Amino acid sequence: MRRRAVFKAAGLAALLAGVGSGAALRGAGTASADVLWNALFQSWVPEIFAPLADPPEHTEAIVIGSGFGAAVTALRLGEAGVRTTVLERGSRWPNDPNREIFTGDDLPDGRGFWHRTNFTGVTKVTMPFASFGGVLDVTEFPGIDVWRAAAVGGGSVIFTGAMVAPPKHLFDSVFGGVVGYDELDAVYYPRVRDMLRLSTMPGDIYNSAPFAHSRIWDQQVRAAGYQPQANDSIFNWDVIRAELAGTSRASATASRSNLGNSNGAKFDLNQNYLRYAEATGNTVIYPGHRVDSIAQDGGRYVVTVTKLSPAGQILATRTLTCDKLFLGAGSVGTSELLVRAQATGALRNLNEHVGEGWGTNGDVVLARGSTGLAATGGGVPSASRIFDDSGMPLTLESWYVPGIPVDMAAIASLGMVLDPARARFGYDRAGNSVGLSWNRAARDQVVAAAREVDHKIAERGGSVVEYTPIAYDAQGFFTAHPLGGAVLGRATDGYGRVHGHPGLYVMDGAGIPGSTATANPSLTITAIAERNIEAIIRAGR
Repeated sequence: MRRRAVFKAAGLAALLAGVGSGAALRGAGTASADVLWNALFQSWVPEIFAPLADPPEHTEAIVIGSGFGAAVTALRLGEAGVRTTVLERGSRWPNDPNREIFTGDDLPDGRGFWHRTNFTGVTKVTMPFASFGGVLDVTEFPGIDVWRAAAVGGGSVIFTGAMVAPPKHLFDSVFGGVVGYDELDAVYYPRVRDMLRLSTMPGDIYNSAPFAHSRIWDQQVRAAGYQPQANDSIFNWDVIRAELAGTSRASATASRSNLGNSNGAKFDLNQNYLRYAEATGNTVIYPGHRVDSIAQDGGRYVVTVTKLSPAGQILATRTLTCDKLFLGAGSVGTSELLVRAQATGALRNLNEHVGEGWGTNGDVVLARGSTGLAATGGGVPSASRIFDDSGMPLTLESWYVPGIPVDMAAIASLGMVLDPARARFGYDRAGNSVGLSWNRAARDQVVAAAREVDHKIAERGGSVVEYTPIAYDAQGFFTAHPLGGAVLGRATDGYGRVHGHPGLYVMDGAGIPGSTATANPSLTITAIAERNIEAIIRAGR
């Protein structure tokens, strides 16, 4: 690549070491530091420290979790007149145009992470901080780190906001007819788009300074022979305009996304499905309630819950019951509950498919150089994507550069590869824990496929920086899109009813067979939840 200079590893390492040392100043592992940080958090976000209400001992329906599938379920049950309790382990975070409610992943603190003391993000630099009940849970399994939400609103608080339908032929190949694409496309995708007010990035925002990287990304892919497609997004463009005008604290225009947007720039589930669910008068959300186990006792389901303070202190442990139990704790959370219940005999009739079919949606994070060394900006909403099926089918989606507080003229992408690899959750009786192991060869295969396409774009698009020598060009060490573990049509029927246990339902990404066919999962998870809960309510079971 004659026009491309190579960033020296030593120079970048020095820069990132500076970032790491800055993070170290913000956190320490001692008990006294924890006390200090908790006091600071309470002064910054007092709302999450308010006393937590206790859920009733028995409710007609309990929904575990508050992400996309769970929020849909909570609303539609409430509209149907079903008294519903929603249990969420994380806090209910407010929004404010002037305060820093959430932290950033450039110099994070405990508000960012669910009871961790360090984080190694896409920079590969470990950043320490005091443990706290922040919004992102990084669950480490052999071979893969899983990023998942711990907040009221679930993944809608911490995702990139892109909500895209997959290609029909790939969807059909993954779902095998259990869910019909045409039904989603005609009814449920439009319903979700309307509920979440999805739209593509307006021209005035696309052409603003923070989104220079979006324009360069599009220029490069066009030079490589691709036609970028505009992404539907959940972002509120008026809030972003307020940031650009200086009337709201910068968030979505300043590389803030993975750990939340303080000013409500994302039109997250707290602003729609969950708010509408509570407005029915039949649904109540209880933050700070972690579900530890589920069981069945006669005709009722039994849910063991630990009540937690934001700092992680155990406030109470209770047993709740319900007539119908809806699992919406995300792929890992829902699968953990089911696999543990099967292994311990708490749910004796679960079939052999519980725990299987887990995948990463083929996630790969990529970086190539800009066409120059000018500033590229930190605007978060993803403007566009391309599709390539010259090898393994995959989508590359424009992304901001997370975790680095200086502009390095990097052009980032999130790759989603149609990856056939799957894993199965297992149970460790000694530790009463549930886990899995991800295949290194499978990870390397999806990384290679995405790297090949991105390198072609870099060559033809005129990138002037080469990240390959320092291994920043393509990485697959984490997934933000865990899917599977209780797959529709296997562990459940085609609508999420768990085989062997009437009144028990899977309503989230655990029901997806490991992939949403080269697209971000959020739109498909939400649409399938709309489809499934409609059928369940209509049938009364």
